[in-house]
Amino acid sequence: MTREIKEGVYKHFKGNYYLVLYICKHTESLEDMVVYCELDGQDRVWVRPLKMFASEVDHKKYPLEKQKYRFEFKGNKVID
Repeated sequence: MTREIKEGVYKHFKGNYYLVLYICKHTESLEDMVVYCELDGQDRVWVRPLKMFASEVDHKKYPLEKQKYRFEFKGNKVID
């Protein structure tokens, strides 16, 4: 079961913040996807499978990382 992802601000485990804009479907596979943008002023928009977005950090690869999930929800508002 995939954890719930909703629109709002998320922190990536490497430190950057992102705004989830939409949860949508891939046109061919109907896989759930997440559309999100960076909050660092670069205006880049990304899409990633929901399952991957909601996944846990690979703690074998990053053994010192304290954050549990790849992206963790931080709130509904963008903070300047």
